[in-house]
Amino acid sequence: MTIYQKQSLLAAISPCPNDTYVFGAWILGLVGDLPFARTRFVWEDVQTLNEMAAEGLVDMIKVSAVQGIVLEDYKVLSCGGAFGLGQGPKLVVRSGWQKVPRTIAVPGMQTTAYALLKAAADFDFEPVPMLFHEIPQAVRQGTVCAGLLIHETALIYKSLGLEISLDIGDWWDRATECLPLPLGLIVVRKKSGSELVRHAEQMIRKSLDLVRLHPEQVMPLIRSLAREINDQVISEHINAYVNRYSYDMGDQGLRALEFLRNRVIERGNEGTA
Repeated sequence: MTIYQKQSLLAAISPCPNDTYVFGAWILGLVGDLPFARTRFVWEDVQTLNEMAAEGLVDMIKVSAVQGIVLEDYKVLSCGGAFGLGQGPKLVVRSGWQKVPRTIAVPGMQTTAYALLKAAADFDFEPVPMLFHEIPQAVRQGTVCAGLLIHETALIYKSLGLEISLDIGDWWDRATECLPLPLGLIVVRKKSGSELVRHAEQMIRKSLDLVRLHPEQVMPLIRSLAREINDQVISEHINAYVNRYSYDMGDQGLRALEFLRNRVIERGNEGTA
């Protein structure tokens, strides 16, 4: 069945501010829709999105970058993704913790953050998967020795009474000489047809063009879905992960994906981290 025979197309993204900023104008119908399908959006946690993509049932979906570059049934779009510039996941501990963390809460075993931690850490640890927003509390309560923070929590760790043990963004900059850090990618099912790739990229760029000119039209949606409701935190989140590479990853973005594949994924598969 080709995409032209469908009455609707299913798209899945996270409720985090960077995703709703990128797709907000599209979601709200401010830039129209695909010429051949009505797009229905759903929101899920990053690990759930990775699992949905692995099943191959969603037409377009946001996934962790380490998943996007290995999924055989999906094609990576050149836009819409999340790339950090000097920003990335942060390994945090309770204030005053001096020991090597042996148990670390991670936001999913298929996430880019976990793959990066395995590559960057020079010690052995036991990962404890949990929802990303539950990790800070688990660290504060001592349920785990440390936690790997992503999304908004990586930006507000100080206000949560936590300290950085390892800054993955800094590690990435040193390892790659400051390539953008690919964290999330937008992928589309190959069997949905090549036209979907072209039109989806057009829609994402139209959505970004509009929100940059008129952010106030999308902010109510962003606030309604964000876990942190503070406007400053929301703004910092968007600024941290939406940039020129979200509009077009270009050669630098492709180089970053190659590094992620060759130095992070392969190293993790070898079990050397």
